[in-house]
Amino acid sequence: MSIEALIFDVDGTLADTEEAHRNAFNTAFERMQLAWHWSTSDYRDLLRTMGGKERLIHHIHSLPLSEAQRRRLTDQVPAIHAEKTRLYSSVVRNGGMPLRIGVARLLKEALSAGIRLGIATTTTAENVDALLTSAFGERGLDMFGVIACGDQVREKKPAPDIYRLALNTLGVEPHNAVAFEDSSNGLKAAVSAGLWTVITPTFWTATDDFSGAGIELPHLGDAERPLPASSTQTWAGPPWLTISTLQKLSQMPRGAHSLSVTRTPTHPSEPHHADPR
Repeated sequence: MSIEALIFDVDGTLADTEEAHRNAFNTAFERMQLAWHWSTSDYRDLLRTMGGKERLIHHIHSLPLSEAQRRRLTDQVPAIHAEKTRLYSSVVRNGGMPLRIGVARLLKEALSAGIRLGIATTTTAENVDALLTSAFGERGLDMFGVIACGDQVREKKPAPDIYRLALNTLGVEPHNAVAFEDSSNGLKAAVSAGLWTVITPTFWTATDDFSGAGIELPHLGDAERPLPASSTQTWAGPPWLTISTLQKLSQMPRGAHSLSVTRTPTHPSEPHHADPR
């Protein structure tokens, strides 16, 4: 296959955003006088439910409430989520969310090679705008030929709808695109849409099943923070994922390069360092 497009998930893939999301949820709960607090372990479990509003509804249905109480809280979900989004976007716009290792490099390499970029995410357009503008300035949004967000499709990940929307908008066939994800739900969505997929797990997804991925890596790597030798032993070239290497790997069957990556579930408040070579 010839790669014509790279399509990226956002939360956990472009940036490790989930701790900022969790903190924003908890602050929103306090401001709206809700006696809720999502711990790290709580939120890790909640991430199995795709979409912030959907997580709120899931949480409400897990509480011992009367039907009247449940309806009242469910009616508040849009307002809770809007406050949480406002808080999260403020943190990101103020530069509090760096991109993951190698992301900016690979995006620039792809554009230089004439490869189109897309986003397929369950998060809101506001959150995507905040992250891309913070990372790349006003040109951030223009780098992507499509930004497909969760509210634009009937079914969120693990359904393939969001990837099909991105592919259709770009006018690219699935076999000519590569997806980048960090979770099993994202992987299922991408594979169901027919895409070869790169997985870069985080603390939040370290225990997920990534069967069916094209390759699993701890991050994308760059010259300052290269990939560990155990991740690059099947390819020749620099110890980071390049467009050239990706082109070669993506021609192999899914799972052919799914190496046994050591996943370290480091608490998200602790820094993530590249492994030394």
